[in-house]
Amino acid sequence: MVAGGVDEKSLISFIMENSCGVLLRELQNIWAEIGESKPDQDKILLEIENECLQLYQRKVDEANCSKARLYQLVAAKEAELAALMASLGEQTPYSQAEKRLSSLKEKLASITPLLEDLKVRKEERIKQFVDVQLKIEKITAEITENGRNSNVACEEQDLSMRKLNEYQTQLHTLQKEKSDRLQKVLDYTNEVHSLCGVLGLEFRKIVAEVHPSLRETSSEEYTNISTKTLNGLFQAVVKLKEERKIRTYKLRETLKSLLELWKLMDSSENEKHHFGKVTCILDSPFGEITEPGLLSLDIIKQIETEVERLTELKASRMKDLVLKRRLELEEVCRRAHIEPDMSTAPEKTTALIDSGLVDPTELVANIEAQIMKAREESVGRKEIIDRINRWLFACEEENWLEEYSQDENRYSAGKGAHLNLKRAEKARVIVNKISAIVDNLILKTFAWEDQKNMPFLYDGVRLISILEEYRLTRKQKEAAKRQYRDRKKLYGPLEKESVYGSKPSSRRSSSLNSEMIGYHMDVNGFMTPRKLTVGCATPKLLSPPSYSSRRNRYFRDIRRLSSTHLNFVNLPREDTSSSFASISGSEPESSSLG
Repeated sequence: MVAGGVDEKSLISFIMENSCGVLLRELQNIWAEIGESKPDQDKILLEIENECLQLYQRKVDEANCSKARLYQLVAAKEAELAALMASLGEQTPYSQAEKRLSSLKEKLASITPLLEDLKVRKEERIKQFVDVQLKIEKITAEITENGRNSNVACEEQDLSMRKLNEYQTQLHTLQKEKSDRLQKVLDYTNEVHSLCGVLGLEFRKIVAEVHPSLRETSSEEYTNISTKTLNGLFQAVVKLKEERKIRTYKLRETLKSLLELWKLMDSSENEKHHFGKVTCILDSPFGEITEPGLLSLDIIKQIETEVERLTELKASRMKDLVLKRRLELEEVCRRAHIEPDMSTAPEKTTALIDSGLVDPTELVANIEAQIMKAREESVGRKEIIDRINRWLFACEEENWLEEYSQDENRYSAGKGAHLNLKRAEKARVIVNKISAIVDNLILKTFAWEDQKNMPFLYDGVRLISILEEYRLTRKQKEAAKRQYRDRKKLYGPLEKESVYGSKPSSRRSSSLNSEMIGYHMDVNGFMTPRKLTVGCATPKLLSPPSYSSRRNRYFRDIRRLSSTHLNFVNLPREDTSSSFASISGSEPESSSLG
């Protein structure tokens, strides 16, 4: 049909073009004979074109008016059809036929039989609505416990399948709710039973307040599924959960106090075992405690009684606890070489506790805070402490090397001689680095002090002062060592003469012995004479296990050096050589820094 229309239009267009073309050529021939000018010809052609357009426009307007009248007629029929379709909410076969029809007249002819069919469908749909609504009313009355309404009004304005499906969905929902409500009652009842078990309450008494049938164990008795019953059970659950929350909070706070007392009193595992099951609630979130009887008033009372007992016991043992924490603080400070806070010294804390001016618990908390602070400070001092250990170890090796060098039998083939030779080689390498170690340690200490804006104290003495004093003492020691070597060169021939030549005079022998007398730092920090005998037996070499004892005495000697300056200038010339030996003997030892 479409192809036929296209061919017909093409034929008409072809005929018109041929007719117009013949007339146009004839007109052009006439103009040629007349001698009409080109502008005049164009003007005449434009007038012809305008007249044709006006004619076409009139025909189009007339056709539009005819179509509008036909549309109005079809619309009137469709309005009646649409009213029924809107009421039923269905798509009729007309909508498919409308797509296939090409003219308004054909559409108008197809509407009339559809109207009668829709009227019949409307009557059938009304019956379906009434049936579904009656069932809904019946189930609703059963759930709400209200009277049933027998008069059901059907709204004819909306009889669509969508609306009917909504009613059917509502009916299915109510039917499902009816079957689910019994399960809900059982679930609520089980939850109430569980909560009552945790709280140590009587289950039957709680549910009987909601509905008498709930206390019966037979499932046949759970027939009341009304909203009132469900709400009552829900409120009972909420109330029990709130009570569980309150008791949990109370028990948690009591347990925290109990744990603190256990920690303070150093309670044994035997004492803690009795409450082991209860302490687990500290790790359980709120609302997840389901252990039967765990939140009963009896359990809470037992915990409170234990807290009261330990509180009374704590008062008599707090002095020991304070002293114990103080010893712990002193140990931490000793390892970090920090001076402990004297505000909590044992004699002060004992006096405060005896006077009753301070709560012992506050003293313990204060000392624990000082312990935490000391541990934090030790972390910040670790790098410098490690460098101090390295320096002290190097000093220890230097002391050993000097004692080893004074042994005239060190090259003998005795037992362990080769081990001492190897150790001496390693010790010389380490000793050569002492100056660099001290310089780097001073730089690091200055940097630390600039960063912290405070002096770096080592057992209460500023480390920079100790290092500067050590550096000065080392320079004096090296000067004394050089003088000792010079004098050894001077008296070397005399020693050989005493061994291979004539017997030395008593004056020279006495002078030589006097030259070998050194000075040794005594416990009071003063120089005392010490005699070094030429050719004496091999001194006992320091073995690694002796490092710790020498290291423990090191900083005591360093602090003596810092308070008592060695004045080598004022020493007699003949005693200078022996003074090096005395300094070697009193060289600071390595100390364990913990």
